[in-house]
Amino acid sequence: MSPIGSKARRERILHVATTTGLTSVEELSQRFGVTASTIRRDLARLTADGRLARTYGGAMALTAHPEASLRQRTGEAFEAKRAIARRAAAEVRAGETVLLDAGSTVGALAHELRSAMELTVATTGLTALQELSDVETVHVECLGGTLRPLSQGFVGPLTEAALERMTFDRVFLGTDGISPEHGICEADLRQTRLKELMARRADHVYVLAHAAKLGRRPFHAWAKLPADWTLVTDDGAEPSIVDELRGRGVEVVLTEVAQSTEPEHTPSS
Repeated sequence: MSPIGSKARRERILHVATTTGLTSVEELSQRFGVTASTIRRDLARLTADGRLARTYGGAMALTAHPEASLRQRTGEAFEAKRAIARRAAAEVRAGETVLLDAGSTVGALAHELRSAMELTVATTGLTALQELSDVETVHVECLGGTLRPLSQGFVGPLTEAALERMTFDRVFLGTDGISPEHGICEADLRQTRLKELMARRADHVYVLAHAAKLGRRPFHAWAKLPADWTLVTDDGAEPSIVDELRGRGVEVVLTEVAQSTEPEHTPSS
């Protein structure tokens, strides 16, 4: 890792603490390639500024993990999401019926499907509806329900009831984080339940997540990640996490991300 300034390093430390919870001096020292003394000074500064709380041997965020809105997430990891969407779109065959989750990466997939021929798309997300609403060769079904403003997706009993009326060749799911041990992480239990129900109605299940989400545990609502599912991510994924997922039987597809000159964004869903 190339050296970064102290201010930028402190911002990254704050991000690590906010997205993963407790973090240690040793972990941060290895991550940023600086001495433990430097990290302790960074933590002291962040604590004095009221941005972190010190713990024995490390630090933790002062507040619970905030859920970013879909608008905030759309521009984050843009090139990675676009590469993942292109790779996922290559799995779809003409004449199929597919199910799209809410979320920015799945929304990018909907954009890629605008050129599809003779396709039926059902979705729980407003982004996919907006992307495909004017495409004559794609038949669109909206699985309505209760709208979550932050995710711009439908959840709840009406959505679940609509699912029972259809089956799908493929389903593409988004996520806020992925843990080899725990599975798919979301901010809301209704979302994790819905993902499990969506997966049961499809022959093939894909999870779309850019590399920064692997290993993240920002919330406490989980859905399992079974061995017969496929994770489509980018080539920036941590190799050890990829290996652990593959060791658990999950197929992991790595996509190459084109270099971008855009400013770095904080990872999110």
